[in-house]
Amino acid sequence: MPTIHIELFEGRTPEKKRELVKALTERTCDVLGCQPDAVDIILSEIRKDHWATGGVLWSEKT
Repeated sequence: MPTIHIELFEGRTPEKKRELVKALTERTCDVLGCQPDAVDIILSEIRKDHWATGGVLWSEKT
C-alpha cells in the first residue's frame, strides 16, 4: 500500500485539499496499478513561521 506524505503551508481550504488528494490518488493508481483504497495520503500543514528557506522564515518573506 503506498503512503504519500505531503508537507504544505496551512491555510488551504478543505475543497482544495480534497481536490489534491483525489488527483494524487487517481494518478498513483494509474502508475502503480493499485486500487484507490490502497493509497494513503497524509497532509501535514505547517505554519509559515515554522518553515524557512535560505535562512529566512516564510512568515517574513514579502
